[in-house]
Amino acid sequence: MTTIERYAVTLPGTPGTHAPPRVVEVKATGRLEADGRMVYADDSGDFLVHVTDDGVAEPLADEPGPNRTRCLHAVPLP
Repeated sequence: MTTIERYAVTLPGTPGTHAPPRVVEVKATGRLEADGRMVYADDSGDFLVHVTDDGVAEPLADEPGPNRTRCLHAVPLP
């Protein structure tokens, strides 16, 4: 199976602020989790996700608070 090297992940705006969504590029890190899934990270290395075959980015660490996002839209990039 070929690994997709980059994805665009859409992050929702802050609830109640009417802020537009933000798109973050994540790249394959070369690191695999115990279940064999590739770990992707943004340029800062702070935002880590897995991406499912269905195009869902799942953050590896939950953000604190009630507004944390668990399922984000991911689109492969060329």
